[in-house]
Amino acid sequence: MKVAIDGPAGGGKSTIARMIAEDFGFLYINSGNLYRAIAYLALQENICWQDSKAMIALVQRHHFDYLPDGSVDVDGKILDGELRSPQVDAIVSQVSAIPEIRAQVNLIIRSISEGKDVVSEGRDITTVVFPDAEIKLYLDASPEVRATRRFKERLAQQTSDTPASIEEIRKNIEMRDKLDAQKTVGALKIAQDAIYLDTSDLTIQQVYEKVYKILRARIAHGRK
Repeated sequence: MKVAIDGPAGGGKSTIARMIAEDFGFLYINSGNLYRAIAYLALQENICWQDSKAMIALVQRHHFDYLPDGSVDVDGKILDGELRSPQVDAIVSQVSAIPEIRAQVNLIIRSISEGKDVVSEGRDITTVVFPDAEIKLYLDASPEVRATRRFKERLAQQTSDTPASIEEIRKNIEMRDKLDAQKTVGALKIAQDAIYLDTSDLTIQQVYEKVYKILRARIAHGRK
């Protein structure tokens, strides 16, 4: 079974996907973390994200894999907290807008997912990566709520870096929303057959209870 989840940053996709993976034994794949890993590598190797050829070459000379805990394995190095830095935040949307990069990431996701029960989340999982997924969800929330969630996530990481303010994060989120919606390839869209959930006024447990019921119903009807 493939469970595909789309939605903007901070909508609750990652948390819900992890909970599904834990309860149902599915492999969890966060497409956004793969783009973040590429953005991180570009920063580390001083490659300008605007140089498409150099970015494509960057992806092709590294090996990417996904671990069950949601971290990304790049050539044996585990990347996790590094993927959420303000520097990565500032360019990840632009990196993910490069059509050739999206094609490479989609191939990586499909290869990892082959023959497995998978829950995958990102921006175009329901529309491009897994258009035939048995379950499609779109998780949304207001920019203010999403910025607050992201701010709390960074505080919880307890890094030495001072986290950006909620207002700064909100502005970044709104910029990314605009860029993601305007992409010529892989734009953020709500699939016609996706179940839409606004999580703004819900706790994560309340969201998961809704999602859990959907999954149990599909499995009970022999969709697994």
